[in-house]
Amino acid sequence: MDGNCAIISPSECTAHTAELLHRLIPFYLDNECFHVILAGTRDFPEVVELKFDHVFFTGNRSEGTRIAQAAARTLTPVTLILGGKNPCYVDQDCDIATTAQRIAWARFHNAGQSLVAPFYILCHTTVTARLVQALKCCLTQFYGSDPRESSSYGRMVNLDIFNRTKNMLWRSGKVAVGGQVIEAEKYIAPTILTEVTESDPIMQQDIFGPVLPVLTVNNVDEAIAFINKQEKPLCVYAYSSNSKVIRRLMSETSSGSFCSNDSILQSLMVALPFGGVGASGMGSYHGRYSFDTFSHRKSCLLRSTRFECVTYLRYPPYEDRNLSLMTWASTLSQKSQGWCHIL
Repeated sequence: MDGNCAIISPSECTAHTAELLHRLIPFYLDNECFHVILAGTRDFPEVVELKFDHVFFTGNRSEGTRIAQAAARTLTPVTLILGGKNPCYVDQDCDIATTAQRIAWARFHNAGQSLVAPFYILCHTTVTARLVQALKCCLTQFYGSDPRESSSYGRMVNLDIFNRTKNMLWRSGKVAVGGQVIEAEKYIAPTILTEVTESDPIMQQDIFGPVLPVLTVNNVDEAIAFINKQEKPLCVYAYSSNSKVIRRLMSETSSGSFCSNDSILQSLMVALPFGGVGASGMGSYHGRYSFDTFSHRKSCLLRSTRFECVTYLRYPPYEDRNLSLMTWASTLSQKSQGWCHIL
C-alpha cells in the first residue's frame, strides 16, 4: 500500500474469512502498521470519522453512500467500488456457442456472487432462443445435470442474500433453466429467466446470486438506449463480430469498464484501472493505479537565495521599467520551458 499503514475491516457477510484475516494478518505483518477490526456496517461511519488519509470501500451503494457522507465531514478522500447492474449485449452477429460459454462462466462462478459478472442480458430477438439453449448446455457441461452435487458450484454466503435472491427470482419473468432453491443449504440452482420486463423486481435491485435475466431488443440502438436509462454500471459487456457494434457500445455508454466478446477479464488485468463511475463508484485501483490512489502528489520547489538581482522585479512598486522587464522575462520563459515563471 505505497508504504502506508492501514486498518482493514473485512466484510461481515463473510464472517469466517473475516475471522481468519483477524488471526493471520497480525501474525505475518507488523502490528504497528496493519490492524484488522471486525466492525459491522453500522460502525463504518464512526470508524471513517477518525480522519484517515484515504478510505477504500467495496460494497453496496447504500453503505458506500453512508461512508462517503461520513468521510466528507473530515474531508477524507474515498475510493468506492459499488457494483451495479452490469448489462451484457448479445448481437445477432456473434458466435453463440462461445458467447454462451463465456457468459455462463462469468455469471455463475462463485454462485453469481461477483460485482463484475454480467447481471442481465440484452439479446437480439433473432438469437434469443438459441442463446438460452446454449446457456443451458453450458450449465450442464460445467456443473452436471444436478449442480447441487457439483464440487465446482457454490452456495449463497448467508441467509439474507439467499432470501433476497430467492424472493426476486420467484417474482420475475419465467424460469427457463434452474429455479430450484434449498434454504437449509443456502442453495440456489443456476437460473436463467426469460420474458423479463424492466419493471420486474429482478431488474430493480442488484442481483448478488446465480440468476441471469434475459431481455430482448430489436437492435443495438434499443440496447444502448436501455443501458443509458439505467444507473451507470461497473461494467458493460458486448458480444458481436461486428466491430462497429462494439465501438458503439463502448463509446455511447458510460461505465467503469468495458469488455467485448468476453467477461470479467478486464477486471483481472493489472495494467488497466478498475473502478466505477456515477452510481457504481468513484476512483480506481490495480497496478500503478493503486499506487496513485494511495499516494499524495505533493508539489515541491527547492530554491536558493541567489539571483535576487533578477527576482527583485516581482516586488513593488510596479513601474514601467519593472513591467517591461517582466514582460520580456515572460516571453523568454515560454521559449525556455518555464524557468522564468518563478519570478
